[in-house]
Amino acid sequence: MSSQANQPLPEGFQLDNYRILRVIASGGFSFVYLAHDENETPVAIKEYLPASLALRTADRPAPVVPEENLATFRYGLKCFFEEGRALATLSHPNVVRVINFFRANDTVYLVMRYERGRTLQEHIHKKTGPIREDWIRGTFDHLLNGLREVHTNKLLHLDIKPGNIYVRNDGNPVLIDFGAARQTLTVDGLKLPPMYTPGFASPEHHRQRDNLGPWSDIYSIGATMYACLSGGGPPTALQRLEKDKMTSARKGWAGKYSADLLDTIDWCLQLDHLQRPQSVLALQKSLRGETAPGFRGEAPIMDQLKTAIQRLSKRS
Repeated sequence: MSSQANQPLPEGFQLDNYRILRVIASGGFSFVYLAHDENETPVAIKEYLPASLALRTADRPAPVVPEENLATFRYGLKCFFEEGRALATLSHPNVVRVINFFRANDTVYLVMRYERGRTLQEHIHKKTGPIREDWIRGTFDHLLNGLREVHTNKLLHLDIKPGNIYVRNDGNPVLIDFGAARQTLTVDGLKLPPMYTPGFASPEHHRQRDNLGPWSDIYSIGATMYACLSGGGPPTALQRLEKDKMTSARKGWAGKYSADLLDTIDWCLQLDHLQRPQSVLALQKSLRGETAPGFRGEAPIMDQLKTAIQRLSKRS
């Protein structure tokens, strides 16, 4: 089944207490609608509808799920519902606010506060000239406050990319469209195409998924900051694992941004998850200039030790 085959709910459709106005986003996993509640307040509603598992035609709102896909569809539905329940407990200015979640039409819906602004993706593409360093530092520092809240609640985002970061009209960034429920559908045994974005997904998104953790979101943050410099994400992690041809931020933008910022981006993009910042706070301290990027500090120390050992061995 292709994602084009799925029909969205029609304009004017009454869904629980909400009236659908139009589709604002769609993908292989879900539709997102702009709707009004009973007080005419705009909301965004995300509908669980994986195109590879279920098919909805124009004549009925409930999707048709073939028997062989039923167990996987229900497992994903359960994960999506649990993710909604967990997100509904979060209240942070830099994380999308989930205000309701419910079952209808044999699937699940998350109702989120509707934000006004544009995605970071749009901001990058519409910008003429380089994005200012102080803007990058400030925007990501605020965004990381939200990600820290997510991680504190034992959640992972797992789909951080410019298209999933919204910059409100007041300049404040907000994390939207979590991918954790999508990720559960790509685990071994459930034969589904990967649902992450190449270039922004960490090596452990692709392989050794037991290693997924806060550092995986941090890789994606690094790739997103990299996109602010280059206009697009770095090569995919799989390509880099095979042969790393990525131009480091330090090399590609030397003289255009401070060495500290470039080193911080490169630190986030280390292929080995243990070589990246292990927590959002460690990354924030580096972004704020409070500490030097970790891997830059560690590598020279190792080099110095090797040099000292070589000198000693020559003397003896």
